[in-house]
Amino acid sequence: MLAMSARLNFVRQQGFADATAQSCGVQFGALVFQPRAMLVLAVLGLLLETGWYFVGLGLVLLWGALVPRWNVFDLAYAWLVSRRRGLPPPMPAPAPRRFAQFLAGLFALGSGLAALAGHHHLAWRLLGLLFLAIAGIVFARFCMGSYLFHLVTGRAAYAHRTMPWSREES
Repeated sequence: MLAMSARLNFVRQQGFADATAQSCGVQFGALVFQPRAMLVLAVLGLLLETGWYFVGLGLVLLWGALVPRWNVFDLAYAWLVSRRRGLPPPMPAPAPRRFAQFLAGLFALGSGLAALAGHHHLAWRLLGLLFLAIAGIVFARFCMGSYLFHLVTGRAAYAHRTMPWSREES
């Protein structure tokens, strides 16, 4: 029960306030595709040890946040998963999800630029924030960026109700 509740809260936190337990399964899979891919890509970036990689990754994330219909991750999900399984393609990201993607893009871009400029401590701190944000989604069903979006837009009560452990009806 808690697992379904956490998934439903996550989908709602992403900006799909009208999500139900029935619609949650398909939406959840589409919504966690990008963070799971990002985890793999970020680890690959650590192995490559180049700031340019994170600059590029940051720009891809910022593009997806600014032009959600052309989000590379959503297009990949549509082509690799939803088309093959007969599922609907992912919907363009609502504002909370775009805000989270924008923050992730800033963390990645900032880390890459800091590394290229020789500010390695700053680069590692920004990468740490990026990894914490990704891990929160992948392992705890909590999106820091979406949660912050709801807080800064004056919807603190709603933000609190979408925490993974919350069992309140949103």
